[in-house]
Amino acid sequence: MSDPLQGVAVFVEAVEAGGFSAAATKLNLSRSAVGKTVARLEERLGVRLFHRTTRSQGLTQDGQVFYERCLRALGELRAGEALLESGKQEVAGRLRVSMPVLYGRRCVAPILRDLARAHPKLELDLSFNDRLVDLLEDGFDLVLRSVGTRGLDAGDGLTARRVGFQRMTVCASPAYLRKHGTPRTLEALSGHDTIRYVRSGTARPWLFPQEDGTNVELLPRSRLRFDDLEAIMDAAVAGMGLAWLPCWLIQDAVRDKKLVRVLTDLPGLCFDIHALWPTSPHLPVRVRVAIDALAAKLPGSVK
Repeated sequence: MSDPLQGVAVFVEAVEAGGFSAAATKLNLSRSAVGKTVARLEERLGVRLFHRTTRSQGLTQDGQVFYERCLRALGELRAGEALLESGKQEVAGRLRVSMPVLYGRRCVAPILRDLARAHPKLELDLSFNDRLVDLLEDGFDLVLRSVGTRGLDAGDGLTARRVGFQRMTVCASPAYLRKHGTPRTLEALSGHDTIRYVRSGTARPWLFPQEDGTNVELLPRSRLRFDDLEAIMDAAVAGMGLAWLPCWLIQDAVRDKKLVRVLTDLPGLCFDIHALWPTSPHLPVRVRVAIDALAAKLPGSVK
């Protein structure tokens, strides 16, 4: 019986390092060894995980799905290791964490509350702020950031780890769809009212990933423009138009049939969620346990 984890760590490193060459350097392997390991994994799975060109490697849709599952599996393993280790080293002291307001309140804080409940000597100091804080200057142990299509610039003195995903989807209320019809293609969006997210005076485009690794950017017409995702969701529930929102935000409304996801045949864009912390040869156990718990439990999509 083959080892189901064989090649998985190399595959994950290739994704997170941004290519086979960078992964080979981090793993102290040759680029050829990394490529062969990924090729064997693809052969075993019967799918292509990467789009390969002479200049870059990008995940296929199958590769993205498999990567998400691998990340969660490795997160669970690390969390298990951390729990064993916590029996030797006590999880105690103050943990200062900065996170985006809405994502932090809905997704991150419940996980850290459970961690504090499990470790009575752990103190939480949580900051909810959408600005890019200076982790070192502001004295945080850990920062959570949603990373857009341009990638993450961790900066000097910081270590980063991908701990989750924010999958985007187009949705609307059943009443709106009954009145205006359900769009079946991206081109059909131009005939609909939309509710758009605006930040710093700029309306953000809706992005849809393509097979070649690029994104289609759309700026559909809109009468309503808000700088708050929860307000956009409320307007969508009220039947004011289509909205492009994170799956984790709308999952309760979808379950309660207040919103319906549309264009589900198209792949949804994923924004990566990264944890950043000060680089140190001796990471405090409270920080390590928190990172592993987030990697194992942060949501990636509507179930």
